[in-house]
Amino acid sequence: MKIKRIYETPEAEDGYRVLVDRIWPRGISKDNAALDEWMKDIAPSTELRKWFNHQPELFPEFKRKYKEELKEKKMELNHLKSIAAKKNLTLLYSAKDTQFNQAVVLLDALNK
Repeated sequence: MKIKRIYETPEAEDGYRVLVDRIWPRGISKDNAALDEWMKDIAPSTELRKWFNHQPELFPEFKRKYKEELKEKKMELNHLKSIAAKKNLTLLYSAKDTQFNQAVVLLDALNK
């Protein structure tokens, strides 16, 4: 299991590619995205996303709040875990920041 910006070139070793953003990324066509699935419902709530606004100093609190939201997403988490058990799984996100984004938190939650 890994995370990757959707703007990076798709590769065969990505395996099953899942977009985990609530909003479709700017400048990416559906063809170029090379997605297997778009799971908007596993993304942080609109309220949490707007509150965080990609501010690194808010990341610890964002991470805590998003993990709370993920407790209500057991079906979606199990779906991703079942895919990862069978093949490579790549969680795609559009944020510019590669360290402080929801895919980092989601990957951590899936690995626990």
